[in-house]
This record gives sequence, structure tokens and C-alpha cells, in this order.
Amino acid sequence: SWVVETGKRLRTMRGHRGEIGAAAFSPDGASVLTASDDNTAKLWSIELGLCLCSLEGHRDAVRCAVFSPDGTLVLTASDDRRAKL
Repeated sequence: SWVVETGKRLRTMRGHRGEIGAAAFSPDGASVLTASDDNTAKLWSIELGLCLCSLEGHRDAVRCAVFSPDGTLVLTASDDRRAKL
């Protein structure tokens, strides 16, 4: 993540084994979801820069991961032709 006003890098989140194709901030701004070619989505703490959990179960690249409007659910969509909630 980057600081908009300064262009300074705030955090580097490492943990995916494939390319990351999508990312989304949680409604409260405390975490980020990433979707990857490694068949997973990951939930990251912005403050700590750590992976809070890895969402596994897709059989192909995860192309999209989004929060519900209230931030209590995550939806993932994959090249395996499945969406998981």
C-alpha cells in the first residue's frame, strides 16, 4: 500500500505464490483482500502488513475478491467457474 499524498510505500505484503490480479480495501479501511493466480485470496492487516487468513478451495486462479458492504463477508470468483462466499 502507498500513501497518496507522498507516494511513499507504507507496506509490502508478501505471501502469494502467484501473480496478484486484484485487490480491495475493507469497508472500514483496516484490511485488504488480494486475489491471485495461486488459487487463493488473502486477507491482510494494513496496520501490521501480515496475512490474517488465506481463503483456499478454488481449483484455478482467483480473479476477484470483494467484501460485502458491511465487511462481514467475502466473495471470491475464479477461473474454475465458481464463486465462493
